[in-house]
Amino acid sequence: MTTARYRRIVLKLSGEALSGQQGYGIEPKVIQSIAQQVKEVAELGVEVAVVVGGGNIWRGKVGSEMGMDRANADYMGMLATVMNSLALQDSLETIGIPTRVQTSIEMRQVAEPYIRRKAIRHLEKKRVVIFAAGTGNPYFSTDTTAALRAAEIEAEVILMAKNNVDGVYTDDPKINKDAEKYDNLSYMEMLNEGLGVMDSTASSLCMDNDIPLVVFSITEEGNIKRVVQGEEIGTTIRGK
Repeated sequence: MTTARYRRIVLKLSGEALSGQQGYGIEPKVIQSIAQQVKEVAELGVEVAVVVGGGNIWRGKVGSEMGMDRANADYMGMLATVMNSLALQDSLETIGIPTRVQTSIEMRQVAEPYIRRKAIRHLEKKRVVIFAAGTGNPYFSTDTTAALRAAEIEAEVILMAKNNVDGVYTDDPKINKDAEKYDNLSYMEMLNEGLGVMDSTASSLCMDNDIPLVVFSITEEGNIKRVVQGEEIGTTIRGK
């Protein structure tokens, strides 16, 4: 199979996906592997936008629990996503994929400010666009950022790449060996069963704008391409 099912996608990467087995920071081999997988997809002619989390460096929720002002803690998390985005940009451009980072908080010395029409133009020119710094507002997750940007750029799907988890389960498969994997779900079922795939704000955005979500493992090389080509892996969530 050499053709792609989707024309334009948003790839959602957790910060933890970049840390590999070490659990924190950025693991060079891991980010290089992800960059290579994105290249495979881009070479199919697919327009690729990426949203990266920052949990491998800082989590706003942790800072808040430490007694920090929640807004300040969240802004620190946004800066962590910028660091991850710049690292991914560098890895992509090293292997010949033109890439632009756009930030929701202006920092023109290191990246472009987010402008919707400019982002779409980059995608049409087959540049990978990485959306950094979340929505630019505290109290919103990078899951919500992925849903919001997907709606804004009219992406056909959100691909949620997980670290060491190959889909959505009835329970945590690392703890409960009897946990069963879902092949398909609706957003309403996901919310009603409290499965915690993404926060309720992000889920509602996807549901209201009819954006499907595919949850799959990033640790197996080639999985991004498999999903883009229509192979049934992971868990697909759609509709109401």
